[in-house]
Amino acid sequence: MTTPRSVDEAIARFDELIARFDGKTPAAIGAARRDYARDIHAVGKRIANMGMAIGGLIVATIAFGLIVGPIGWTGLFVVAVLMLFLMLFFSVWPTEPKRVVYTDQLPTRTVVQQFDSYLHRQRRALPAPAAQRVDAISAQLPLLESRLEQVDVLDPLAQDARRLMGKHLPDLIDRYEKIPAAYRNERDGGGMTVDERLLSSLDAAREALDDIGSKLRKDDLAAFETQGRFIESRYKDEKSFDDSPPA
Repeated sequence: MTTPRSVDEAIARFDELIARFDGKTPAAIGAARRDYARDIHAVGKRIANMGMAIGGLIVATIAFGLIVGPIGWTGLFVVAVLMLFLMLFFSVWPTEPKRVVYTDQLPTRTVVQQFDSYLHRQRRALPAPAAQRVDAISAQLPLLESRLEQVDVLDPLAQDARRLMGKHLPDLIDRYEKIPAAYRNERDGGGMTVDERLLSSLDAAREALDDIGSKLRKDDLAAFETQGRFIESRYKDEKSFDDSPPA
């Protein structure tokens, strides 16, 4: 006896919903891996700074002992205290701010990666349908980042993408989270609830980023086609290239 197709589809949709809530969709897993990689890089940078500081202290101690004289037990105690201080200092001192306030001068890589981390950390606070939209947006970011880095920051498309990721979408999600859950079913002037407005805005943002990415890809394809046509017209029938063997 086969299971009715409608039941199979319902189960599939339920499994998909659970996966979205648990953050196990491919897009959510990819966003988590990128966020973890950035955290590991920050920890590595912290350890490297700590190692350089301690190494400098050791070199200074050896130089003092060779030039001035033995440091003695008191000197060893002071060096140990300084090492402990350096370890504590670099353990608590942030290597980089978690979230930088957006400005037009902020590097594109910082804008995109900060937005990627923000979406990954906020998705659990959103309803499942909104988390689905966030996953779709996250999946666009790696390719969008690599392309935007090659575009002039004054390009209108780049400016739109940067402002959307750096300011408008984070502001939208922050404002949503400030609304108590009891009031999210109330309808606004457009007849939409808070959740419906959030989904509509996320859909618009995803489509905008997809449209920006498509336009940038079309520019790349057009430039490639132009270069290819130039090479073909310049060298395809070039008579100066003689393929016959030398006499």
